[in-house]
Amino acid sequence: MNAPVATPRTPAETALAETFDAALAGLPGGAGVRQLREAAFGAFRAAGLPHRRVEAWHYTDLRALMREVPPLAPAPDAAEIERLRHEFAAAAPARRLVMVDGVFVPELSDSPPLGVSVRSLAAVLAEARPDLIALLAAQDFGGMDTIVALNAALMQDGVVIEVAPGAAIAEPIRIVYASASGAPAARFSRSAVIVGAGASLLLAEESHGSYAGQTHNCLVVSVGADAKFAHAAMLTGMAPGALRIESLIARVGARAGLHSFALIAGAGGLVRRQIFARFEGADAEGVLSGVSLLRGREHADTTLNVQHIAPGCKALENFRYILDEEATGVFQGKITVEKDAQKTDARMLSKALLLSDDVAMNNKPELEIFADDVACGHGATCGGLSADQLFYMQTRGLPYAEAEALLLEAFAAELVDEIVDEGLAALFRAEIARWLLARGRKP
Repeated sequence: MNAPVATPRTPAETALAETFDAALAGLPGGAGVRQLREAAFGAFRAAGLPHRRVEAWHYTDLRALMREVPPLAPAPDAAEIERLRHEFAAAAPARRLVMVDGVFVPELSDSPPLGVSVRSLAAVLAEARPDLIALLAAQDFGGMDTIVALNAALMQDGVVIEVAPGAAIAEPIRIVYASASGAPAARFSRSAVIVGAGASLLLAEESHGSYAGQTHNCLVVSVGADAKFAHAAMLTGMAPGALRIESLIARVGARAGLHSFALIAGAGGLVRRQIFARFEGADAEGVLSGVSLLRGREHADTTLNVQHIAPGCKALENFRYILDEEATGVFQGKITVEKDAQKTDARMLSKALLLSDDVAMNNKPELEIFADDVACGHGATCGGLSADQLFYMQTRGLPYAEAEALLLEAFAAELVDEIVDEGLAALFRAEIARWLLARGRKP
């Protein structure tokens, strides 16, 4: 019997191994965290970069697409922090928590509101609190994904936000990702949000400036019983050829609510947003939605793994894509309903507008149902703009380009209207308008 032939490492896999070996001693955390890092990288080393034969990565073959790995980004120095301080001072006021190249910078961040505790990931790892370490590791759900494991091995820093039980936080908290490195670099951050029972929080994630190289972010969320967590992420600012992978791991308690929306625009290269959501308490509700605006040869992949393990939960997944030129869109949604999760109501929908004959849209919805009293469904549509709608608007005096832009804006902005804070929603609408304006100016 022939022995199995080992798959040779790619240059990127070799570079990641060298990066881990060189960086391990300087990464935050004591002996226990070091063991966690080594175990996580061991899992990554055994599997390697995900490729098309891995079902969840079939349409985003990272082994082929990730050809090299830039050096790990250094912590920002005093001059870079001062430069960013002036830039934020000129921006509109907001309650910001600032990450610079994977490192939380308190000097650029605002104090949290009453009822909220904010600490750096490095400080939490040094404390070695077992409950927080277990939550951050997420090994029983999401943490076994190859790229999530890589993030756990190399996480440089992040923020840990704890909302006290019963605290209703009216003002949004914004995590801002900035870069002080002009050269391509690799950044690994991991953050956690713990929303106590009966509490509520709106968290926004956004980019400041332009990113070159690779960005690996992971956000782990625990929503307590009767709590509400709203989340809005703006994935923009990527330099051409950049790579960005965002992982959201969320656990939702009884009667709690989870609402997460993301806008991907101006991706520049490759974006993968993956969500692992588990409804662990009875009668929980969730809405997962997003809009991807893609041009050139940009590639955006949204992959969801939603698990229902408690009865009476409701979840809606609603995603939209606008693809132009030679862009590629991917939507994969898997809903699993366990035997005890009776009365589950779970639905997913993907809609794509194709504006060129050279674009590609890949849809793969999946249902895995072990309960017998559920309402689950999925749907996907791909097509162009309605010729009748365009003609109607032109008969009212609108030029073709303006009519097209209005229809595209309406298609994308409908999901933005679900963001509960109007100030944040306006920022997202403005980003959609900027993308449409840039598209209208293309040669």
